[in-house]
Amino acid sequence: MSKVDEITKESWIRNSCPEWGTWLNEEIDNEIVPAGNVAMWWLGCTGLWVKTPENCNISIDFWCGNGKRTKKAKDMVAGHQMANMCGGRLLQPNRRAIPFVLDPFEVRHVDAVLATHYHADHMDPNYASAVLHNIEEKVPFIGPKESVRTWIEWGVPADRCITVRPGDVIKIKDMEIHALDSFDRTCLVTTPGYVDIRDTCPNDMDDKAVNYLIKTPGGNIYHSGDSHYSIYFAKHGKDNDIDVAFGSYGENPVGIADKMTSCDILRMAEALRCKVVIPVHYDIWTNFMADPHEIEVLYDMKKYRLDYGFHPFIWEVGGKYVYPRDKERRQYHHDRGFSDCFEQEPNTPFRSIL
Repeated sequence: MSKVDEITKESWIRNSCPEWGTWLNEEIDNEIVPAGNVAMWWLGCTGLWVKTPENCNISIDFWCGNGKRTKKAKDMVAGHQMANMCGGRLLQPNRRAIPFVLDPFEVRHVDAVLATHYHADHMDPNYASAVLHNIEEKVPFIGPKESVRTWIEWGVPADRCITVRPGDVIKIKDMEIHALDSFDRTCLVTTPGYVDIRDTCPNDMDDKAVNYLIKTPGGNIYHSGDSHYSIYFAKHGKDNDIDVAFGSYGENPVGIADKMTSCDILRMAEALRCKVVIPVHYDIWTNFMADPHEIEVLYDMKKYRLDYGFHPFIWEVGGKYVYPRDKERRQYHHDRGFSDCFEQEPNTPFRSIL
């Protein structure tokens, strides 16, 4: 049988997804984190992998799903946060814009699975299944009440889930996980199906979402989930020593306020008193994509006048960032390769062709 006759849609999917195969899984497994440092990898959206010198590994908001894949449904589902927010009904054109960089079914070691909230692009049933079936240790699933409810609905045993609220602290190896207030106002207007919430003051943010401060030997990491800008960031900045802060950035469509703007990212960093601010989430959705260099331009306009004590770092999905080793870096580029050039004799007809 010819090669083209053997190929099917199923074989194509198997051979092409995830696009990075096990490349990043292997990199994370093989990484030896230097003493006094902490290694991080951006998994896309607000997904983050964190690894410490004592080989403590946690994932935050790792999601390996899809956005819209067909136009057959014309409207958003009832109760969708965007429909509630703006009164729109037409299907949101949020298609996934970046590849899958980590294979959930090839994760062989993780010490905790964290979620900031229960929205579909911050939790993943595939990853939950892989952790339950492929890892012998009873890895805890940590998140707010609604995230825990979602995990249990998927089949994660209740005794594997830990519900956190602001003020809770969980220690794992050489890492401390502190739950803090979330400012995810989009989460507040998410309802299970259509529910009339007009003239209703929500009071359940702590059940729906949390932010995290991850204390490590290399520094303290602040993960803001899908928080909008809040003046209470300043409280978190005064109460905690924050080295690296992550903020959800994006170009909001007209009628929507779901992501922080470039100005908001800088205001958050200033309020948190962090040393490095890293924008995330702008990568994932085709209808929210934004240019992170806008943050750099605005930063350069304001840094001397406002005497900023931080700087932005512009990352790439799948990239590694080691703090404080990489503290002074401003932009990321994936390994360009060819470090061994001319270590062997080139195989060319003549040297001048080079």
